[in-house]
Amino acid sequence: MEQRIPLSHEPSAGDTNMRITTSLPQEVIQCLESARFLHLATSSSQNIPHVSLMSYTYLPSSPYSQDLPVIVMTTNPSSKKFNNLAANPNVSLLVHDWVSHRPANTAAQARRLSSGSNPEQQQLLLHQHQQAQSSLAALLFNLNTSAVSSISATINGSARLVERGTDEEKYYSDVHLENNTFDSAAGGELGQGGDGDRSRLAVGNDARVIVVAIKDVRIADWKGNVRDWVIAQPGTEGVDEGDQRVNGIR
Repeated sequence: MEQRIPLSHEPSAGDTNMRITTSLPQEVIQCLESARFLHLATSSSQNIPHVSLMSYTYLPSSPYSQDLPVIVMTTNPSSKKFNNLAANPNVSLLVHDWVSHRPANTAAQARRLSSGSNPEQQQLLLHQHQQAQSSLAALLFNLNTSAVSSISATINGSARLVERGTDEEKYYSDVHLENNTFDSAAGGELGQGGDGDRSRLAVGNDARVIVVAIKDVRIADWKGNVRDWVIAQPGTEGVDEGDQRVNGIR
């Protein structure tokens, strides 16, 4: 059978359109600022992979990162990711601004409707099928995909567990908690006592702060185009300094 390759296909096993910079590309910054979660891939000392859905905070620089971008997370010390990070600091992160829900599949719906389910199940599936086919649902889906779908970014870096009881730990912990506490007006869930939605945050005295120093990033768009960037120290010869502003502020 002839293999069909998209017109935009390009080899992606190596470095593609490689650039060196001291700051992340602006489109990756926008993605990190708009997404609420990322996927953190860690590996044990036996090279057994593990992926976690994480709340995070992106910082273009900090007093402890030598003016380089970092990503901050927290974890429980009894978690698998904590054990992996203690054994192997190499991590990979995936963040994207694509719509993540699965669109309606009419063929699959039809198969389920005729699969011999009992009348109650058939009635429920029929109702779901009709909802999926509604013009309003289709309109909203198309609006969402056209407005939101853009890129995914795979970020490779080195993670470290910040030392307990230090000023650095307090700084990162405070910034991370502030960045991930949402109220109802901002689209989050307002918790009891006036605290925002912290359900996916590891907080409290037991939580450990993870700081990922970014080494490189790969951007892939919905057409399959791929670009690679390596993050270098500021002042490195031949480096593209880029636009290091965040929300218009240096």
